[in-house]
Amino acid sequence: MEEYLRIVKKILNEGHHKENRTGVDTYAVAGEMFEHDMANGFPLLTTKRVPFKAVRSELEFFIKGMTNKEWLQEQKNPIWNEWCCPDVVPYGHDEETKQKMMAERDLGPIYGFQWRHFGAEYGGPDHDHAGEGVDQLEKIVDKLKTDPNDRRMIVSAWNPAAIQSMALPPCHYGFQVTVIDDKLNLLWNQRSVDTMLGLPFNIAGYATLLHLLAKESGFGEGKLIGFLGDVHLYENHEEGIKEQLSREPRELPRVETVEFTSIFDWNYQDTKLIGYKPHPKIAFEIAV
Repeated sequence: MEEYLRIVKKILNEGHHKENRTGVDTYAVAGEMFEHDMANGFPLLTTKRVPFKAVRSELEFFIKGMTNKEWLQEQKNPIWNEWCCPDVVPYGHDEETKQKMMAERDLGPIYGFQWRHFGAEYGGPDHDHAGEGVDQLEKIVDKLKTDPNDRRMIVSAWNPAAIQSMALPPCHYGFQVTVIDDKLNLLWNQRSVDTMLGLPFNIAGYATLLHLLAKESGFGEGKLIGFLGDVHLYENHEEGIKEQLSREPRELPRVETVEFTSIFDWNYQDTKLIGYKPHPKIAFEIAV
């Protein structure tokens, strides 16, 4: 995707050195926009392999409002392994704390909990929160079917009253759906953007959500747009960045979802990736 690579190149050319909580410094720019027309293919990076199974299973985790990272681990998805609810294990960089964070399964009231139970009191990963709080995702689906011209179809993961209990404050903190010319468009907002590791996942995750919402509502797939805040490259990603920029982008794949009944019944295995022929994986170390 040339649009993604454009952002990487801009940070390399214009980024300013910046310290942060992880202890690994970054080069950052303020404010970027990612835009992709779904008619041009599914926006999964081809200059390196992105594990689409991890993208899909994390999205199912969010859609179903789950907060127990053991479910992700059972799907062989490690992306939340290093984090946990700070009410259980307070965040820290020392090895003993890191091990405790790895061992704790509760992620706190993160993304999916806010999508499905906004404002509810969090009762832990084993509590049944059905019917508690505001189900923002259900309201979006209902509105798409009853009043698709509405301009208030917004889901927020940013809940100031609950941030202190989340494994991580939401990086991608909200999204909006708008229907124009019988096509469903999804626009997401992101405060903190790990351009090499996180952004390819975020792009593919919201593209999958757009795909599912379009199937749910019967509209065509329109544009995916990301409004990005602190957009950065970590210093320890330098060699991988050079390797990735040396590679020629390839044709984008497409996705197909079989036996779809509802986004709320969707399992990540139902969505298949077709024609994905990326360059090999590039390992980027995560900053915790």
